[in-house]
Amino acid sequence: MKNLVSESLSGRNLIIAITSFLVLLTTLGILLSEGSKKTVAITLNGKHEIVKTHADTIKELLDELDVPFRSQDYLYPKAHEKVNDHLKVVWSQANKVHIVKDNEKKTIWTTAGTVAELLKEQKIVLKDQDQISPKPETAIRNKMDIEIDLAFHLTYVDGGKEKQVWTTSATVADFLTQQGITLNELDRVEPPLKDSIPNNGIVNVIRVEKVTDVVEEPVQFAVVTKKDESLEKGQTKIIAPGKEGRISKQYEVVLENGKEVSRKLVSEQHLLKKQDKIVAVGTKDLSLQVSRGERETGKEFYVSSTAYTAYCNGCSGKTATGLNIRNNPNMKVIAVDPRIIPLGSKVYVEGYGYAVAADTGGAIKGHIIDVLMPSREDAYRWGRKKVKIKVLQ
Repeated sequence: MKNLVSESLSGRNLIIAITSFLVLLTTLGILLSEGSKKTVAITLNGKHEIVKTHADTIKELLDELDVPFRSQDYLYPKAHEKVNDHLKVVWSQANKVHIVKDNEKKTIWTTAGTVAELLKEQKIVLKDQDQISPKPETAIRNKMDIEIDLAFHLTYVDGGKEKQVWTTSATVADFLTQQGITLNELDRVEPPLKDSIPNNGIVNVIRVEKVTDVVEEPVQFAVVTKKDESLEKGQTKIIAPGKEGRISKQYEVVLENGKEVSRKLVSEQHLLKKQDKIVAVGTKDLSLQVSRGERETGKEFYVSSTAYTAYCNGCSGKTATGLNIRNNPNMKVIAVDPRIIPLGSKVYVEGYGYAVAADTGGAIKGHIIDVLMPSREDAYRWGRKKVKIKVLQ
């Protein structure tokens, strides 16, 4: 019995000894393993930590830490570099970003922390007038959309006043809104509101308004002539003087940029009625007063003759004796030198007929006469010729 107990104790001690030995080996193995690890300071997306690793390369270290490394990411040192004790590793995950600039879309990968850093990275320089969304200080996110509207130079004219501005507007309507320009009901814009804005173009805002204009205008009187047999041909007499009337007219006036472009008569009102001028015109023919006896007496002689009309150069339309030959172009009148033929004399001119010496002329000197013709063609046909004249007593 004693032997059995002794054998049992010996077997248990052996198991304990073996177990203790295995634990020791395991502990030594763990201590040796931990002791052989390399200490690495790693920064992952800005977060710092210290790790111990048996990884041989940077790539193995990232795999060990379950870091989703892509070729677009920032990694220092490179993925194939060896891991050394006390090594410093920096990893920044790249984000996919869409940049839309002037309606052109570009997709990039970036490790920039903010929009401003991204612009610097992409060498995009913005003017103060350019617009960007989101703002430069915004942090970059994966699949972010960044919109950049580059400002361009534009001239706009508002009511005739010109101004130079920068704008990022796509259409004329957007531009007017951006500039705070309000259109009235009748105003118009060139180009139209829906049109795209041309680079370095001109937007013209034409201010249109309708106003009412009331003016008073004179109404000219007419000249009414009445035949009077008591007056000699060429003589006139005013029976009733004329008087202007007055009329009030209301116009609808369209102004563009303050300047009148059209005028439409809306209504009119007579304020004062006009009074026509009445003139008596003589119809008494002087040539009929020459008697048969006068034709038989008097002296005859030859003169050089020319012809003229009531509308010749320098002619007033009235003779030296006051006859109105424009109102009576068919009168038989001759211009004479009063020293040869007295004014008022009745004469008979060969080829012309009975006439009155009622006019003079600067070129009528001596034995020269000028016969009155009703038209320029008749005067040309008469020409210059020598004729016999008889002065009737």
